[in-house]
Amino acid sequence: MRVTQSMLTNNMLKNLSSSYSNLDKYMDQLSTGKKINRPSDDPVIAMKGMNYRTQVSDVEQFQRNISEVNNWMDNSDSQLDETTQALQRLRELAVQGSNGTYEDGQRENIAAEVDQLKEHLIDIANTEVNGKYIFNGTSTTGEAPVTVDEDGNVTGVSTNDDAVRIEVTDGTKLQVNVTAGNVFSEEFFKDIEAFSTALKSDTDEDLDSHIATMDTHINNTVNERADLGARMNRVELIVNRLENQSISANKMMSDNEDADLEEVIIQLTTQESVHRAALSAGSRVIQPSLLDFLS
Repeated sequence: MRVTQSMLTNNMLKNLSSSYSNLDKYMDQLSTGKKINRPSDDPVIAMKGMNYRTQVSDVEQFQRNISEVNNWMDNSDSQLDETTQALQRLRELAVQGSNGTYEDGQRENIAAEVDQLKEHLIDIANTEVNGKYIFNGTSTTGEAPVTVDEDGNVTGVSTNDDAVRIEVTDGTKLQVNVTAGNVFSEEFFKDIEAFSTALKSDTDEDLDSHIATMDTHINNTVNERADLGARMNRVELIVNRLENQSISANKMMSDNEDADLEEVIIQLTTQESVHRAALSAGSRVIQPSLLDFLS
């Protein structure tokens, strides 16, 4: 086959163009730290990258949901702890009032403290976190779960015990609230008001029954708190699982699309040498033609 000067020149230009393209690719990888900078560079890596990014995004969203779950549960646990302390104080007052040694004035003083504790428990039942009632089932906004009249008497107690659920992993929704009706029921406040009324009455009513009543409400609160605690323990396990998933997903995404900078630097250096050699060879290939001498 006859090789012409034109063929040599065209091949040289084609090879130089390819060399420039490789230099550009390695420079892009070095400056961005990524194997590809557009989907057309490698569609397989691009598709895998999109899947890994979706997985990382999902894990990050679940971790944000966990923060909301912890917010609900920590506040509920704290308020149930205060409820238990208030009920234990009411029980102590019931024991004091039942020993029969207190005069009417002293019983009224005990009743005054009972009324204050009842108001405190109403405040707990109406606790809001971020503008949401945490002891009102799914009715987190609107009317308070416990309403009172001008005299402080309870006039209404919400019966909404529906579970508030938040998704913590793919397909898993965890209940974050407690069943308020098991603690702050209508009977709960009526029993406290009945205890106060008994203390204020002139009759020497037997207060032993109120001790048993307070014991029942204390047990109900403790049981509800135990159920909440079990779910809080599960949340800790889920947090650890999400952290592991986050590390794994980020590693897979990095392995898929992050460039090996040491390898890229070596390839770039090699390509620069090849490019210089191609330019040097090209300068020899483009020899002066006969026309150059005739002109």
